[in-house]
Amino acid sequence: MAGLLITFEGPDGAGKTSALTELVPQLRQIARQPIIETREPGGNPISEAIRRIILDPQNTAMDKRTEALLYAAARRQHIIEKIRPALAADKIVICDRFVDSSLAYQGAGREIGVNAVGQMNEFATELLTPDLTLYLDVPSELGLQRIAAHRQSQNDRLDQEALSFHQKVRGEYLDLAQEYPQRIKTIDATQPLADVIAACQRVITTTYADWFK
Repeated sequence: MAGLLITFEGPDGAGKTSALTELVPQLRQIARQPIIETREPGGNPISEAIRRIILDPQNTAMDKRTEALLYAAARRQHIIEKIRPALAADKIVICDRFVDSSLAYQGAGREIGVNAVGQMNEFATELLTPDLTLYLDVPSELGLQRIAAHRQSQNDRLDQEALSFHQKVRGEYLDLAQEYPQRIKTIDATQPLADVIAACQRVITTTYADWFK
């Protein structure tokens, strides 16, 4: 049995982190293999340090290509230090964001180009691809309303972008979900949180029934 890489994606305000906080403990109770929960950018000291640089709202002078390269660098270190060792040990890795985020945020949102960002990440990941991606979809307007209501003191550089930026990000996510329907499963994140969590668990446990009791 090889390891399993499951990623969670979504625009800002989709509620990924809230869903994962409750979902992962539930999955651990029924998983046949250990679950490693992690996030991007981050997951190890070097990548967490890069995360702080990327998301610091004071770094307004950061060039968009610098931003994309920093995400790819953090991802590379994360894969080498944490993800690949866990997969080699037949563990289940659940990661909050992965390459799809870079395609959506930097490729589309920053208008660098999805192909250019994709090539950059092919180099960083050596073509490591998630086995399953759950995309939590929410309209950009609602996502920003949620951020304003619940995360005013924690806004990062990306949260502060204009509505048009977030709409481009969501549009690319929807395009990716249409392009890779076998890997990316869309969850309606406008539902109550409990329903979102239940939907995510249902997709994971039915898709990989052998991995769960």
